[in-house]
Amino acid sequence: MLLFVAILGCFLALLTTVLTTVLRGRIPSFGYVDRATGKHSEHEQFHRLFQDASKRCFDVCLFWSLDRFSREGVRETLNHLELLSSYGVGYRSFTEQYLDSCGIFKDAVLAILAVIAKQERVRLSERTLAGLARARKQGRIGGRPKAVCDRSEVERMHKGGKTLMEIADSVGVSKSTVHRLLKTA
Repeated sequence: MLLFVAILGCFLALLTTVLTTVLRGRIPSFGYVDRATGKHSEHEQFHRLFQDASKRCFDVCLFWSLDRFSREGVRETLNHLELLSSYGVGYRSFTEQYLDSCGIFKDAVLAILAVIAKQERVRLSERTLAGLARARKQGRIGGRPKAVCDRSEVERMHKGGKTLMEIADSVGVSKSTVHRLLKTA
């Protein structure tokens, strides 16, 4: 029997090398690598993986770990894996040996691990917000610096018949800033 393997993730070269070594190169494989976060499944290669799975271009989808496959949460991750199963394609985690579509506890393990992956993303967001709050407490304010200009000067120039662009050039701010100042005046 000839086995075709789809390899998902940034560890493509390592996985391909390991498979070639262990199975002596007898496995044709396809690689799918997205360079963006796993937070959303809106990635070109992720979609191509499922398109190829629907055509049965491969038999098994091998990924490094569940958090490299998807961090979308329990329902979404399980939907992705169930979709692979509905296409007749198995799946397996390279680093999590118990994550195998042939195992009897696959659904329970998948649900637990998908929750953990989602919690990791939530914790990352919480840490980012905490870091921003700490920076504000220390007096550091992120974002774009406020535009500084004399509102009365802007109003005087506008009444004098100058265009928004001419006013913006003379006071050193953008046209939209001039427009906003005149609108709130």
